[in-house]
Amino acid sequence: MTYTPNPNRYDKMIYRRVGKSGLLLPAISLGLWHNFGSVDDFENAREMIHTAFDLGITHFDLANNYGPEPGSAESNFGRILREDFSGLRDELVISTKAGYLMWKGPYGEWGSRKYLLSSLDQSLERMGLKYVDIFYSHRPDPATPMEETMGALKTALDSGRALYVGISSYNPKQTKKAVKIAKDMGFKLLIHQPNYSMFDRWIENGLQEVLTDNGIGSIAFAPLAQGMLSTKYLNGIPEDSRIKKPGASLAADAITEDKLAQIRSLNEIAQKRGQTLPQLALAWVLRKDPSRKVSPVTTALIGASKPQQIIENVAALDHLDFTINELSEIEEILAQGKEMEEHNNPWKNWVAQHKSSATKWEKRKK
Repeated sequence: MTYTPNPNRYDKMIYRRVGKSGLLLPAISLGLWHNFGSVDDFENAREMIHTAFDLGITHFDLANNYGPEPGSAESNFGRILREDFSGLRDELVISTKAGYLMWKGPYGEWGSRKYLLSSLDQSLERMGLKYVDIFYSHRPDPATPMEETMGALKTALDSGRALYVGISSYNPKQTKKAVKIAKDMGFKLLIHQPNYSMFDRWIENGLQEVLTDNGIGSIAFAPLAQGMLSTKYLNGIPEDSRIKKPGASLAADAITEDKLAQIRSLNEIAQKRGQTLPQLALAWVLRKDPSRKVSPVTTALIGASKPQQIIENVAALDHLDFTINELSEIEEILAQGKEMEEHNNPWKNWVAQHKSSATKWEKRKK
């Protein structure tokens, strides 16, 4: 069946400017990290892309290794573009990233010029595109000079293979350094992609100020804390939870009794506001913070396993305002108990599972 986009798709979506740039992104963007790979239901993936675009979501976020199999999310997305979105490329913002392990050998991960530009070429081929709108350095590389990584991003820009470039998961100090190097090289970093949610607020410890001061936008991934801020854990861990899948990005020991109590209390606030818990969590990530002079998050990056989840998440935009009392009540709930210990942080747990030494190829004996 031929796909015909919703003619009213732009009527209700909120679009926010990305830092000090000319680019606007929808307040909700769709990420293809999970459920778009070769092991997943292709027709379900297609329907999710259709649903997102029909709701005004123009930004689709990928990375070279999204799948599984690695690269298959880009291949599937490319097929959907060819078959369903002919003539609509200029209405889409498509991003991809490189930094994590993609292929064997010493050139298949991290931040070298060889890896980043080879990866970008492969991503373009898989998606059938001449360019991506945003290309990211997916993570900082402790063993490669940052000048080399930033130089590769500049080449992506200068060659027309990317219209904008950004970074992901760089801390405030690393971000400052990257911004300066890019400026000295004559280009600008458009956007930063950090993880950010009610349960992981590390960007509030300096990163937001760095981004605001330098006119850089932000796209928050994992705004639902890898599903903890969905409704699925209100009664404990369900049998079909991603926690129980091999290589899961959410650790079972993150769902403690204290955490469940917080989730249930937040759900009560959501109900009082006429929202679901995921809608509350997204609205909170996108909020304006009256207590700090920082720009709000540009867009929240959601994942989905079915179209209805996208519809529910976009409905969060119907109620983005918070009263001072609501924000205070949320802060009180989040302050209950200690912050998650390092091993209970779901994102850092995933990184620890998948991280390999950046210097192992140098240390290998001949």
